[in-house]
Amino acid sequence: MSDLEELAAEAFVYGFPMVFNLDEVSRFTREGMGSLPAAPFNRFSHATDLAGPKDTFVSVNNDTVYSIAQIDLSGGPLVLSVPDTAGRYYVFQFVDAWTNNFAYVGRRATGTAAGSYLLTGPGWSGDVPAGATRIPVPTTVASLVGRWACEGRDDLAAVRDLQRATGLEPLDPGTPPPAGLPEPHHEVSGTELRFFEKMRTWMRAFPPSATDQDYQQRFAQLGLLDDGDPYAAPSPDLERALTAGYREGKERVEHATTHGSSPEQNGWRLTYDAFNYNLDFFETGTLDSAQWVIQDRATARTVRAASARAGLWGNHAYEAAYAMTWNDGDGDPLDGARSYTLRFGTTPPVDAFWSITMYDLPDYYLVDNAIDRYSIGDRTPGLHYDHDGSLTLHLQPERPADPAAAANWLPTPPGRFRPVLRMYQPRPAVFDGTYTLSPITRK
Repeated sequence: MSDLEELAAEAFVYGFPMVFNLDEVSRFTREGMGSLPAAPFNRFSHATDLAGPKDTFVSVNNDTVYSIAQIDLSGGPLVLSVPDTAGRYYVFQFVDAWTNNFAYVGRRATGTAAGSYLLTGPGWSGDVPAGATRIPVPTTVASLVGRWACEGRDDLAAVRDLQRATGLEPLDPGTPPPAGLPEPHHEVSGTELRFFEKMRTWMRAFPPSATDQDYQQRFAQLGLLDDGDPYAAPSPDLERALTAGYREGKERVEHATTHGSSPEQNGWRLTYDAFNYNLDFFETGTLDSAQWVIQDRATARTVRAASARAGLWGNHAYEAAYAMTWNDGDGDPLDGARSYTLRFGTTPPVDAFWSITMYDLPDYYLVDNAIDRYSIGDRTPGLHYDHDGSLTLHLQPERPADPAAAANWLPTPPGRFRPVLRMYQPRPAVFDGTYTLSPITRK
């Protein structure tokens, strides 16, 4: 590759999380997401059911009921009000435009009593209302991703009561309408150039930390810092470089999702560091310590891109730890044409709950199945435990003939698949090596 092509590939990896994220933010406000209806900025969209195959979002979880708001603070601060959940697990995760998890409100972070939080944009100064906790938001647009623990459809009514009691209102009733996402130039066409035009437009609208702003200066020769319209009629050399860089950068992101630096354990990739790329913004509920921060910024940028691609809006591991695998214990790709078992001698150690969710490849979506089961875990009714307390799960396309095995069945989709283990409020044993995950074994 030429130097300019290499620079364009580097720019793609850097900008991909923001562009991918804001495309989803835009889609959410216009179309919604499966069971979550579309909602304009600064208004919650509440799911009325657990996520299913119609929820076409990367690695969507099937454990909790979502309440999601895309927030825009261009008109002024917002006040988030949360109800008393009487000990029920919930979390509101705050994600900036660059996909940094910069704050948490919920059972682990702030407890389950009722609370009020003032969300303020960059550069804001003013008085915080009595009884409210201020949460500075690094970018004018951000995502507020709420998850409510739900014990199944019989528990949905209680979750809906909590959703109705959750508020998001302007601090000032006279706040002007939100500005929303600035539109990239419509004259720019083609997948590759359109990506870089979005990146150019949104970098200016939602600047990252000062350190990253300094880093962005290296992309000036690509037109990414231009005020005008560099991609409507670029020079042949620039267009070639951007096209080649886009394709190379995309390959690097895809490769990083399966070949990252995360440690492996019996075929499982322990992605406990997958969301530790936030180096600059630590507000309510976050942990600013060496264990939870990737110190090298170059590494953090690659991790951020891979995490956006394979698990956008995922939590830090101290909130919910994720382990995933593409292969069985022998290193062979998991395939829906085969049958597997996963035996837990000891189930995952958590203070909330755990589950395994099944996703297809390459989209990481839930796939329809005959029993409408997309995850299985400690809250699944009727699980069969062995006499020694162990638990054997059956991952296969067809219902097992044995009733005990059928109770522990997680249907697999056709073709390649990737299960994800989620551990909510994991205990220290998950991270210190004293708890070991078992391999998925082919029958």
